[in-house]
Amino acid sequence: MLDQIVLYPVADDELFAPGGRVVIRTYGFAKAAPGGDHPVAYRTWVTGMRDQPYYWRWSHYEEARAGHRRVLEWLTGRGPEPVSAARQPSARAAGAAPVTPA
Repeated sequence: MLDQIVLYPVADDELFAPGGRVVIRTYGFAKAAPGGDHPVAYRTWVTGMRDQPYYWRWSHYEEARAGHRRVLEWLTGRGPEPVSAARQPSARAAGAAPVTPA
């Protein structure tokens, strides 16, 4: 399946906290069909937080870049929780707290 997807890296960050490492990655991805002009979908994934990955969806590259920055600010307690078209699962409902960098 991965050979059918083209990944476009947007941003990668890591936070080190007393509970472990939190990784924030934003990628664009599209189908890798020959000769096809497929739309690129953008996602920000957060792993290492409450044993469950979280993600946000973005429509465009610029929105993904800004969204990645907002997610990073939210995780470090410097901004509100980001909003996108869809985010699963609810970090607030899972009791997630901002991450304090080590």
